Amino acid sequence: MTILIIGGSGFLGTELVRQAAAAGHTTAATSATRPGGTPEVAWHALDLRDVDRIEAVMAEVGPRVVVNATSGGPDWTVTAEGPVRLAMTAVKRGIRLVHVSSDAVFSGARVHYDESRLPDPLTPYGAAKAAAETGVRLVHPGAVVARTSLIIGDRRSEHVRAVHDLAAGTRTGVLFTDDIRCPVHVADLAAALLELASSDLSGIHHLAGTDAVSRHELGTLIARRDGLGASRLPAGLRAGSAFPGALDVRLDCRATQDRLRTRLRGAREFLTPET
Repeated sequence: MTILIIGGSGFLGTELVRQAAAAGHTTAATSATRPGGTPEVAWHALDLRDVDRIEAVMAEVGPRVVVNATSGGPDWTVTAEGPVRLAMTAVKRGIRLVHVSSDAVFSGARVHYDESRLPDPLTPYGAAKAAAETGVRLVHPGAVVARTSLIIGDRRSEHVRAVHDLAAGTRTGVLFTDDIRCPVHVADLAAALLELASSDLSGIHHLAGTDAVSRHELGTLIARRDGLGASRLPAGLRAGSAFPGALDVRLDCRATQDRLRTRLRGAREFLTPET
């Protein structure tokens, strides 16, 4: 299978590229800034705002499936409109598409969210991700939209870096005790996305870990795994702070997990220190 990873030099993208190549797939990847260093992978510069470039990369690679692992932050033209441009090109060429979305599409008003729940975002990033979901599904009905949560691994993860910096005293701020998510390990997430890419499934799927933990508990687990001083991690409340967004969002992944061989572990399991 020929697979194209959009955003292949990012944290998730790097793991997707590694696993796809290791599985023997003909693998190509794109980067908006700098290419990755994975051997035997063809790299292509791509800005999702450039429709002509999307067409050119698709034509050159000729993939059977595309996995869009880009983020783009709150930039509407990249995060909301870019995936729709990608979906339009993919459906025109008969290419399968897996689009990675986020639990930021939810407000937390319901706390528990399965795949049937409609987005109700609170932040510009969440709104852009929700718009992308709608647009992708509209123009490419056979696409997979995979929502995930905080992605954890080594220090390439922004969440892990933050914990190291806070423990070292090189960053200011706190880890919220009332901000709850279901973190997922990057290796589990990449494996599940590639499994979905190889399947005939479509529609919305949830890919997150089984444990709901606060940002502070997550930081403590990371610190203990990495041999840091967990007691040095500052705690605080997000409620009433200047930081917008949902407090408690827990993705219910049971329906998706029942369809997958890949097991999505919880943070208390994958962050257990090795002995």
